[in-house]
Amino acid sequence: MKVVVLGGGSWGTALAVHCARAGHEVVVWAREPEVVDGINRERRNPLFLPDVLLPAKVSATGAIGDAVPQAEVVFFVVPVQFARGVLRELKWALGSHAVLLSASKGIEVASLARMDEVVAQELKLDPERFAVLSGPTFAREVAAGLPAAAVLAGRSPSSLKMLQEAFSTPSFRLYRSADVVGVELAGALKNVIAIAAGMATGLGLGHNALAALLTRGLHEIARLGVRLGGQPETFRGLAGMGDLVLTCTGALSRNRAVGERLGRGETLEQVLAGREVAEGVPTAKAAAALARKNQVDMPITFAVEAILDQRLAPKEAVTALMTRSLKEELE
Repeated sequence: MKVVVLGGGSWGTALAVHCARAGHEVVVWAREPEVVDGINRERRNPLFLPDVLLPAKVSATGAIGDAVPQAEVVFFVVPVQFARGVLRELKWALGSHAVLLSASKGIEVASLARMDEVVAQELKLDPERFAVLSGPTFAREVAAGLPAAAVLAGRSPSSLKMLQEAFSTPSFRLYRSADVVGVELAGALKNVIAIAAGMATGLGLGHNALAALLTRGLHEIARLGVRLGGQPETFRGLAGMGDLVLTCTGALSRNRAVGERLGRGETLEQVLAGREVAEGVPTAKAAAALARKNQVDMPITFAVEAILDQRLAPKEAVTALMTRSLKEELE
């Protein structure tokens, strides 16, 4: 199968390695010329995962039109806030039968749209030609071939079965789901809670506080997700609880690292100075706006938003959360 990965960051690179390992010919599209040149000349991505040797079946290009027309499956791994521009380039190159598989996690700030909504607006694909990939997957571990599991969500059972069979391997197990809304929201919202978890670690609040934060964070994610049409069981699965636990506790989590550095007193400008994108930062603003629009109480998300906007210090946020009115746990 001919596969294109749009996005030459760490996750796009890891997916390219995985797809090649599954037996497919893979072309990575990247904007950075040094990424394209590094993959083609040295079998490495010099900016993202530079220590990972890419299989011979992986090549790279800087032109969407060179690779996409022949692709049977296109992995979309572009940060959500930049997705529309790339989708507009993709529109004229995408084959009439190709499937678009989104592996981007976030909510567009300008529109409060999920990735499936952004894709529908820009490409108007038939439902069987779009799916979502999400779950507890660190790029470096997937690239190394360590065991992992994730969820494929879509509205076409036949397309999901095709994708599941094409991209499942002994080290990467894929499950199917019909809950596109729930899987999208779970993948996006957990990044906001991960920033809060990092702050708790940076402040030295201990494991008790972290466990409470994850549990209450999952409640927030599920409340908003169900209100917007997601299924409750999705938030107890790999895309929900699984991804939340990984992103909030794993040392490789970018969003957790952002929160930890903020908790230790660094400014947001200092924290975001590198190349890697932390989707939870813009998504916090979008998630808070969605919560207010739909009258859903999300105190942790609201606190993260206030900290990122410099309206509240991390220590003040802890006090505010711990002194909220007492209530039933499941209220």
